[in-house]
Amino acid sequence: MTSIVDSSVNIQTTSESSPSIPCWFGEVVLIVGYLRKHGVLAKISEQVRFARQRFGRYEVIDFVAVLLGYTISGERTLEAFYERLQPFAVPFMALFERDRLPARSTLSRFLAALAEAPVEALRTLFLDDLLSRPLSTTPHASNGSNEKQAGGLRDRVGNRWTVFDIDGTREAARQRALPQTEDLPPQQRRLNQICAAGYTGRKRGEVVRTRTVISQSHSSHWLGSFGNRGNGRYRIELCQSLAAIKRYLTAYHLPQELTLLRLDGQYGTGAVLTDLVGFAFVTRGKDYSVLDHPLVQARLHFPPDQIQQRPESQIVRSLYDCPEIPIGPEGISYRVVVATHPEGLKKSPIGVTRAGVVYELFFTALPQQAFTASDAVELYLHRGAFEPQLSDEDQEIDPDRWCSHTACGQEA
Repeated sequence: MTSIVDSSVNIQTTSESSPSIPCWFGEVVLIVGYLRKHGVLAKISEQVRFARQRFGRYEVIDFVAVLLGYTISGERTLEAFYERLQPFAVPFMALFERDRLPARSTLSRFLAALAEAPVEALRTLFLDDLLSRPLSTTPHASNGSNEKQAGGLRDRVGNRWTVFDIDGTREAARQRALPQTEDLPPQQRRLNQICAAGYTGRKRGEVVRTRTVISQSHSSHWLGSFGNRGNGRYRIELCQSLAAIKRYLTAYHLPQELTLLRLDGQYGTGAVLTDLVGFAFVTRGKDYSVLDHPLVQARLHFPPDQIQQRPESQIVRSLYDCPEIPIGPEGISYRVVVATHPEGLKKSPIGVTRAGVVYELFFTALPQQAFTASDAVELYLHRGAFEPQLSDEDQEIDPDRWCSHTACGQEA
């Protein structure tokens, strides 16, 4: 019998603790090396300024390093991140050319004192960095090459549209009921500055924080993120989103008249749609008074334009295309697609029910000759687009649930 045991192998054990390198550390090394190569870290050090008393030896880049590492690591909490990082704090900070890791309490005080200006400077810097890189790797890329790299959606007359998604993702917080008696002080909630009552969607909680995100749906470029308490300042955030999209179109020489915005249903009122002048869009309408307009009522008495059914749903919708319908106080005319289906056993969570029929509204500025009524509805409901397109945001917001109890600190 032949033995394959190598007598030269010696196994030694020790009771001393030897922590293993975190599995995410290699990813941090790669990403930070890429940011340093393109000068992003140097720009943060030079352009993002924030002065406060007792700032100590730390700079903004020290705290940005911690937040970047925390985001990349995917750890559930900052406490768990610090525990895994502590044995390797020196080499971690050396990646950013810094020599000392800020303590958790120091990071907390920094975020609590942070103002809006440096947060906006960081947001602008990252967008500038994105737009400074050509879409094509060809040294002398033409406009046509940029269009090919950006992707697009071809309509029925052959035009190529660039599609952007604007959506608000929500994170809800649970709050226990607190006793209220005369001998107790007033209630103080830690999340009062960053959360408020609002629409929670499928999230469990009593208060909510909303983050509006802009995504280029073809290239998956993320152009911005704006967070606010409650349902957010969605009209202000919409204007900020449009400004970022215009910068993107200018940088890559893409026409605004062939730009399509897919918006969440919270933007489906006439007052909000006035902010979208100059852009084509499709959104779910929530101003159901439009159903009472004489032109819409007259159209509903005729047969539908199309019948639509999604593969993953049993709902069969009848689509009525109504062009040039005045919406909102300004009375600006837009195309309205009315989708109807019979009422089911359960109350429909979307739309309005009248006489056993559920009515859904879709507002759009897309031309009829290029997009049928079914095309417009599919653009909003199609699985793999719009809401599912931003599912990454829901996953991203999980580990970075609550970093700070102040508005600017949480936004950073």
